[in-house]
Amino acid sequence: MTADDEHRLSRRRFIGAAGATAGAMAVEPARVAAPRRRTKGPSPDHFGRIFRLPPFAEQGTKVEGALRELGKPGGLLDAADPLAAGPKALIADPSLSANNPNNPNHTAGTTFFGQFLDHDITFDAGSRLARATNPAKARNFRTPALDLDSVYGAGPVAQQELYDPHDTIKLKVESGGAFEDLPRRADGAAIIGDPRNDEHMIIAGLHCAFLLFHNRAVDHVREQGRLTDAMDVFAAARRLTTWHYQWLVLHEFLPQIVGQKVVRDVLRHGRRCYRPRPGKAFIPVEFQTGAYRMGHSMVRPSYRANLAGDDNQPFFGFIFDPSQDGRADPDDMRGGARAPRRFIGWQTFFDFGDGEVKPNKKIDTTISTPLFRLPLGAIASHDAPIALPQRNLLRHLTWRLPSGQRVAHTMGATRLAASDLHELASLGVGFERSTPLWYYVLKEAEVIADGLHLGPVGGRIVAEVFVGLLQTDPGSYLATRPRWRPTLPSRTGTFRVTDFLTFAGVDPQSRGQ
Repeated sequence: MTADDEHRLSRRRFIGAAGATAGAMAVEPARVAAPRRRTKGPSPDHFGRIFRLPPFAEQGTKVEGALRELGKPGGLLDAADPLAAGPKALIADPSLSANNPNNPNHTAGTTFFGQFLDHDITFDAGSRLARATNPAKARNFRTPALDLDSVYGAGPVAQQELYDPHDTIKLKVESGGAFEDLPRRADGAAIIGDPRNDEHMIIAGLHCAFLLFHNRAVDHVREQGRLTDAMDVFAAARRLTTWHYQWLVLHEFLPQIVGQKVVRDVLRHGRRCYRPRPGKAFIPVEFQTGAYRMGHSMVRPSYRANLAGDDNQPFFGFIFDPSQDGRADPDDMRGGARAPRRFIGWQTFFDFGDGEVKPNKKIDTTISTPLFRLPLGAIASHDAPIALPQRNLLRHLTWRLPSGQRVAHTMGATRLAASDLHELASLGVGFERSTPLWYYVLKEAEVIADGLHLGPVGGRIVAEVFVGLLQTDPGSYLATRPRWRPTLPSRTGTFRVTDFLTFAGVDPQSRGQ
């Protein structure tokens, strides 16, 4: 059997097994209006567009310079966090967060669950910053579906290095720290389906949780005793893992990011903007660069990774710290290293009811200062600039994205006034009237929703894309069994991320913390 044959067989078995369970669903989607017919739409393995609108600005040195100025360290977007106070004080002392306020409605883990989703559906490894590129010519190296291909790769036959050689339908997990770690080669490089899931400790820890969840799902399926063929057990365990993950996206994460009202409206009344043909989902660049990068505004400058990793004391660190370059066990949260203290205590990131959870940052136009000086290892292309906001803004030139005002008008949403964007006038290129979409989405959330969730433009784009990916994927629970409910245990009767982590065996109680 060839690798392609195995991949197709695994996909057929996965989809075929998808009808095995049924139940009742809390949010029942209404009939969705059929998408407009097109003679040719974007390819699922390439990027595409939602809107056919002119770019926010004509490419040139003046515009590119203004984007670099806007996104530079110490610029308008920099929260100017007092890093000299240290990573612990930036968490414990609220007065140090005056310019970078917390979001009381999000826990610190919301950011990284969202990053994990991004890595599951989009990976642009070919386009270049500020070089105009046709999205239809730019390959997406992830499938446009919430199918966990970033975890499973091409499957246990075609990509054996991801799987346990002693039980080949389980995923490989290693240790070497106090708890689990990603499997690694001798040089420390992670052996995983998407290298970006080793950018920092938190995303690596979340990837480990998915590996362990699947492995326990394999045990769960075997205990039921209904399946004997190994690949059938694998397909059922993958379905169990994937459907619970999809449930969390639709019922926990998405309402936090866009608001429950928007999610309900998209499910009941259909998608107005993102309308791919059935089976032809794609990732639109307005989502990939414009709206969904709101997560960069949610990142804290520092985190408490765990409660007992530093000689039985909590391990605090900046998300990234340039002074730690080259160290085997750096003091920041960067990935690519294994040491006993480098594990995640999830009670910091999700609410287990023990009072230890920490909040996210608001979605607004202040970006935590460490994100302006990324280590090259945290950049997939390993190139400059190292300021994440500059990279986001220059990508608007790559895709020739429309302005936030144009998108709002096309969507029928109320546009922000130039006075809401007055700070951009100092750049001298008219961004206050024709604003880069990412900045517009952040400002819209700040002005309209007080940074607690996205506004009408950003929220609608994000909600429609995620719902659309689920509705157009023949393997998803929403397309296959829309009345399905999670079958694994939950604390409250509604399956949540904390229940996911508990089943995976990485929750505080399982670890004796």
